[in-house]
Amino acid sequence: MKLNILENKKNKLVFESRGLGHTFCNVLKKEMWNDSHIKVATYSIRHPLVSKPKMIIETDGNETAKNALLAAVQRLKKVSEKFKKEFSKEVRI
Repeated sequence: MKLNILENKKNKLVFESRGLGHTFCNVLKKEMWNDSHIKVATYSIRHPLVSKPKMIIETDGNETAKNALLAAVQRLKKVSEKFKKEFSKEVRI
């Protein structure tokens, strides 16, 4: 996955990424809102077949937008690993 950074300021980050869809963007957006420093966490996809998702993240300035994004990704990674572990216990493939 390659990110195209459109704006990178202390409290605002805007990027596009090819290969992401509504599923991942919604999960990331929802996880971003678990951070008390987040003021804006949203995305838009103009057309799912021909455009790249654009993610917009803004913080209150007490945390950088980049650090807030990285922290959210780490939290999602932990949730994913926990789900994988629990799923593997229940379903033997």
